[in-house]
Amino acid sequence: MPSPTAILQMICPDQPGLVRELSGWVAANGGNIVHADHHSDPGAGLFLSRIEWQLEGFGLPREAICPTAAALAERLGGEYKVNFSDTRPPVAIFVSKQDHCLLDLLWRTRTSELPMQVALVIGNHPDLRPIAEEFGARFEHVPIGNANRAEAEARHLELLNEHAIELVILAKYMQVLTPDFLARFDPPDAFHRIINIHHSFLPAFQGAQPYHRAWERGVKLIGATAHYVTEELDGGPIIAQSTVAVSHRDEVEDLIRKGRDCERLALARAVRLHLKRQVMVYRGRTAVFD
Repeated sequence: MPSPTAILQMICPDQPGLVRELSGWVAANGGNIVHADHHSDPGAGLFLSRIEWQLEGFGLPREAICPTAAALAERLGGEYKVNFSDTRPPVAIFVSKQDHCLLDLLWRTRTSELPMQVALVIGNHPDLRPIAEEFGARFEHVPIGNANRAEAEARHLELLNEHAIELVILAKYMQVLTPDFLARFDPPDAFHRIINIHHSFLPAFQGAQPYHRAWERGVKLIGATAHYVTEELDGGPIIAQSTVAVSHRDEVEDLIRKGRDCERLALARAVRLHLKRQVMVYRGRTAVFD
């Protein structure tokens, strides 16, 4: 196993000397930097940085790194987050009846491709309970509709708090999260906590039945989009996208079949990028340090 590393993500107002300031902070504490990625956006006046360094030989204990980074962020007037490469955060997967994305995520977790613990699978239907339990994940059936949405989301939040969930993945959940739920679990900042997979190459064909509408338009390329969830339906910052060619011979069922592969790939890639702390959000879009 590679030696563990610390990862600092920072977004702050752009100014001269920031690369020296941040890398100098790591170096001053004896850190050996293994990855350093930076982006300056003159239009927004923002500077984005991701620095990863080896913990071996670093002068600060783990518990002191975050408070020290907080002081650095305060001095620079920015937002920050510190994570460690050897942590496996607890994750909840929300599902409905379609199983392809859930199966793919559980398999990739089992093979250690995705560094996370699937602590909880929540379904608005009971259909996928056997799959979740086969992989050792707790399954909770929480029916939801317009009549009980507030009560269902209150139960969701109770379960997420119980398991200390860090990330929620909507794996074909097919339900819209309310602004109240988002405000309580994922308040708006530069580090989002909910990822959704949408079955189209956004911003094309937002909303329901995108494959049907793509077929009607005779498109020659379809895709899937993994994005962070915001109050704007299918309008959150895009993390990863996948595409596949289609032809005039394809029917709607063929587009759906091909689209499922795109969905699995885009969602898995987005989750991995998030877990590796390679995604940062600014101005309603993402910088992906891949």
